[in-house]
Parts: sequence; structure tokens; C-alpha cells
Amino acid sequence: MDATGRFVKYRVERQVLDEQRLEELTQRKPYSDTHPSLTERLKDSLRCSVPKLKRTVLSSLPVLYWLPKYSVWDYGMPDLIAGISVGIMHLPQGMAYALLASLPPVFGLYTSFYPALIYFFFGTSRHISIGTFTVLSIMVGSVTERLVSDGDFLKMNGTNITAEVDVIARDSYRVQVVAATTVLGGLIQVLLGLVKFGFVGTYLSEPLVRAYTTAAAGHAVVAQLKNIFGVSPTRFSGPLSLVYTLKDVCSLLPHTHIPTLVVSAVSMVFLIAAKELNSFLSPKLPVPIPVDLSPPRVPDVSLFGEVIGDAFALAIVGYAICISLGKTFALKHGYKVDSNQELVALGLSNAVGGFFQCFSVCSSMSRSLIQETTGAKTQMAGVVSSLIVLVTILKLGPLFQELPKAVLGAVVFVNLKGMFKQYSDIVTLWRTSKIDLVLWLVTWVSTVLLNLDLGLAASITFAVTGVRLQALPTYSVLGNIPGTELYVDIEMHKQAREIPGITIFRSSATVYFANAELYVEALKEKSGLDISKMIIYKRRQEAKQKRREKRNGTVFVIPTTPRTPNEHCRWEYLKGGDPDSTSLGWMSEPQDGDTITIGSSSEDTLSHDLERVSLGSLGKWTWDIHSIILDLSTANFIDTVAIKTLKNIFKDFSEIDVNIYVAASVVEQLDLGDFFSQSVTKTQLFASVHDAVLYCLEHHGVTSSPRYEPSVVCMMFR
Repeated sequence: MDATGRFVKYRVERQVLDEQRLEELTQRKPYSDTHPSLTERLKDSLRCSVPKLKRTVLSSLPVLYWLPKYSVWDYGMPDLIAGISVGIMHLPQGMAYALLASLPPVFGLYTSFYPALIYFFFGTSRHISIGTFTVLSIMVGSVTERLVSDGDFLKMNGTNITAEVDVIARDSYRVQVVAATTVLGGLIQVLLGLVKFGFVGTYLSEPLVRAYTTAAAGHAVVAQLKNIFGVSPTRFSGPLSLVYTLKDVCSLLPHTHIPTLVVSAVSMVFLIAAKELNSFLSPKLPVPIPVDLSPPRVPDVSLFGEVIGDAFALAIVGYAICISLGKTFALKHGYKVDSNQELVALGLSNAVGGFFQCFSVCSSMSRSLIQETTGAKTQMAGVVSSLIVLVTILKLGPLFQELPKAVLGAVVFVNLKGMFKQYSDIVTLWRTSKIDLVLWLVTWVSTVLLNLDLGLAASITFAVTGVRLQALPTYSVLGNIPGTELYVDIEMHKQAREIPGITIFRSSATVYFANAELYVEALKEKSGLDISKMIIYKRRQEAKQKRREKRNGTVFVIPTTPRTPNEHCRWEYLKGGDPDSTSLGWMSEPQDGDTITIGSSSEDTLSHDLERVSLGSLGKWTWDIHSIILDLSTANFIDTVAIKTLKNIFKDFSEIDVNIYVAASVVEQLDLGDFFSQSVTKTQLFASVHDAVLYCLEHHGVTSSPRYEPSVVCMMFR
């Protein structure tokens, strides 16, 4: 459209391009020139140069890239304000989430300090806040509750000869289990990052992550009910443990400790009001904090075998949450997040943190949002927030008193408010995507009923299955928009016109092992050519002719005749006639014309004779389709199963006198799959659907084509 609002027309004249001619014009390089061998790539990776060394160091330690360019004048104050705001949030969240991990609250503060410092050196996101997070805390808690139960640490009370839990010994062993799990999970993340496995997070879709975190919030609520009501329910583990725990808590409600419930309720009201006023702390809110930092300890590696499954789940879920938040902020602020480096950074944060008795960390949604909205510019904000936690640990400990668990439970409840809002996803997904809604509901139900580990496995399994179901291709016949090179679904567009003698068949998805058979079946249905029945009939007739020839000792001659332009020739099925061909179609009378002679070979060479016999000459079917163009423009790859399927299509259609032409851009993959041969050459490939259409019209026009001239099939890969 020009400046005056009128449509401008262009006319381009060029020759029809098949693949061989296209390669001659473009002088396409051979595969070996564009794809170095494994040996050459290995040699190149081992070569060392100053620029390559510099790139490697900067990519491994991103802080060396941005810190020398850091402007205190431009970024100092925003990072300071954001860091202080996030640091204040770290204090109550760290201690409250430590309870979810079934650890003493102090370890939540350690977890808020060490990993954030490590991420400062290795992370690439400027806005996510690394530290404690609800979902990971609950997952860690499920490990500690399963491996270190209260029943394993009972001791006799000398006063009244009753059993009580040795809390000190129990918590000490729980710390060892958590440290081993965290270090192992971190090592898994580092390993995945080094082998460039950062794309794994893409398999955890947004509906799955949001449903999973929403269900995890339910686990967090149930886990804190005992602290809110002051009751002591039985501990359950495994599938349906949430249901059993909730049932037990409800049965104990008549025994609620009223003062504890009052403290919890008041704390919730206070915290909600404080959050609304952006005041997250108060001098009246005491915090249990020690006066010194924890010393590093080597984790108990003997526990790795017991927690490897949990460590892997923590590694995947934590990374998925981090990369989703990181990419969201990066897209908003115009910078790039390296998914593989994020895996390494998060893994090192966990691995190093585990040596200091930290539990698994990832980015927090609420803290990251505060860090972004308060104006953070770089990762320096994370250092400031860590310093806030450090000062609190070292200097302010004596000012605080022991905080009741009821208050920490209230902190958990209040911080889960955002996750409870995610239930509105049900309404949104109902309007936008029913498949995503089903995935959301299945994830939520499986996580609630099966617990976090089995729920995650079930959710991912269903997600992969759901993707395949969602990716089931649709098939359509296309028509041309007159005066253009556009080809659209003829059933969906009124202006689309069917090209006489040509059927254009399109698949909405790439043809690969999972849908190759569906593709062939849809091709038969849409084209109206039932290849199987036609070939069966052809072979029966061949066998009859051979037997007749053998008895008579003569050569059987099959007559053919040209087809007139106004003759109706769409092939049809009409029942009756020869008992050997019941329901196979309409038999036309033999007419004079060109002849095809059947040789008198033995039964062992029958297949070779079939290839030389024209099905049309047998007088069984006639049809007005001289060309079928298969448009697979959505294909971006082709696997070995699809290549074999295409070869079979070539072979089968040739048996019913159909020649096949392919238009493709995946030529290299076809070459590697030994697709081309003497019978299928690159002269049968075209640059576009339109090239194929023009070729078919030029070489297979109705006015010039004989009645039984071979038809044409063209395939399009873009």
C-alpha cells in the first residue's frame, strides 16, 4: 500500500525452480563445508586464543563484564533502595519458610544470605531475588519428614517416665539431610548447565508451574495449621498425606489452644496491614536470631543415594521458577538471560550454600517483584539485601526474643496470598485454552493428592502427553486466491478456488514418527485415492493375466485410449461386477489405443511386472486429479521414519501411475537420510508450492494429457 492508501501491484517473472536448478543458481555449499566433522569441532573447542579465553571467562563470571561498567551515580541509589526493601523481606520469609522445611528458623536466615552472594558473581538476571521460596521449602520439608521422623528420636523423660522427642538431635540430623540434598541438587544443576541443558525448563509450561505452586501453597497451609491452632496432629507421608493430615487436624479442632489461635489471627491481621503499607517489620515483631554465622561443613555423602530423586526434582523445579521469572524481567527491560549460565549460577548457589547448612533456593516471586518495582538496576541489589541479613545476624540478635511459631505460621499464610490468587487462572484458561486448563487442573489435583514429588512427575508426564495431543495435526485441501500466489484452506475461505486437476494437501504439523501414519491416512482420505484397494485390484488382475497367459501361451495386450477434456473422470466406487473386485470400483470398457504388454515371467518376479503395468490401462478407475501437492510448509525437520514414509508414498503412488514431485528446504536432512535415488532425484523438488503448481499446470494440463497419463504428487517442506 502506498502513501495514498492504494494497493501497489508487483509482477515478478522467473523460471520455475526445481531443487537441482536452485542449487545451480545459488551454488549451494556441500554439507561438509557447512557442518564440520566431530573431530574438527573437537579440535576447535580445544584451541586457545586470547579472545576465546576472554569470552569464556566473561560468560562464566558475568560479574566481570558488568561490574567494571557499573555507574554508582546512575545505579547506586536505585540498587540501594531495592536491596534494603528486599533485605527486610528476607528476614520474616527466611525464618517462616524454614519451618516449611522442618528446620529451625535460623537456617532460613543462612539460606537468605549465602546463596544470594554466590548468585551475584555468576547470575545473569538483574532483577530476581535468590533465597527461600515456598514451593522448594515444602519439597525440602517432605524430604526431612520422610527421612527424619520424630519417632526416630524419642527419649525417656526421667521425671514421669514418658517418651519425648530429642529435638536437638533430630534437628541436627535434619540439617545434615537437607545439606546433602541441597549440595546434590546444586551439583545436578551445575552439570546440566555445563552440558547446555538449559532448555529443560521449557518443558515446564507456565500453566503447569502456576498450578504446581498453587497446589504447593495448599500443602504449606495444611503444614502450618498445627501451629495456627496449637494442635499436634499425626504426621503422614506419601500419597494422600495432605488429605489425612487435614482430616486429623479437623478432628483435633475441639482441642484448639485458644491463646495460640488468637496470636495467629492477630499476627495475620497485622501482617496484612503491614504489607499493604509496605512496612514489613516492626520493633514489636521479635525474631529468633543467633549472634554468629554458621561454619561450613562437608555434607554427608552417604545420604546422596537416599535423596537423589528429591534433589533432581528440586533442581528442575527451582530452575524452572528462576528462568521463567528471569526471562520475564529480561524481556521487560531489554536484556538477555543466559539459560545455561543461570543453571550454573543457581547450582553453585545451592552447592556452596549447602556447605553452610542452607536449604535449596530459587528466585522468590514476591521479592523479585519488589526488587524490580523499587528500581533495581543490577545484581548489586542482591548484595545489599544480603548485607541487611548479615547485619541482622551479627549485630541485632540480642535485641530480639524468641518468636512464637504461631507468628511464623501467620507469616507463611500472608505470603501465600499471591499464590491463592492464581486460582483465577481457571477462569482465564477456560476462556483462552481448554487444553491448558486441563493441564492446570491435572497438575493441581495430582500435586495435592500425590504430594510434591510424585505430583511433579505425574504433571510432567501428562504435560508431555498433552503437548502431543495438542500437536495432533489438522489436514486440509487448499485453494488459490485468484491473482495471487496464496493458497488457503478451501473450506475456510470463500475466495479460495480449486485449481482444475490439482489437489493441494496441507498438514499443520511436521511429519515425524508420531504422526507419519496419520499423514498417509489423511492423504488417502483427502485425495480420494484409496491406494491400498487400487493396488490390490491391480495385483489381482496381474495374477489373472499371468495365469491366462501361461495357459494359452500367448502375450496379453492391454488397450488404452486418450481421455477427452470434457469427459467425467473423477474416480468412483461402484459395487458389483467381477467377484474378485467386489466393492473395488467401476469397470470401464477396454478401448483401442496404446498397448502395454505383460511378459511371461514367473511368480517370483511378479512385483517387477506390476511396476510396469498401468492401473488405468486395466480399465478399473479414472479420475480427474492429475496433480496432488502436499504442502508441509510447517516442517522444520524430518526424521528417519518420515523419510521412509515418503519413500513408501513414492513407491505406492507409482504403482497407481502417480509421479511424485517434492518442494523442500530440508534438503540436507533428506540427503543424510538417503532419500534421493535414481527414481527420486532433485529435479523432483521445488522451491515453493507455487512453483510446483506451475510445473503441474505446464506438464499435466487437461487438454494435452492422455487419458491414463501418470498423475503428479508434489510435497512442500519449508
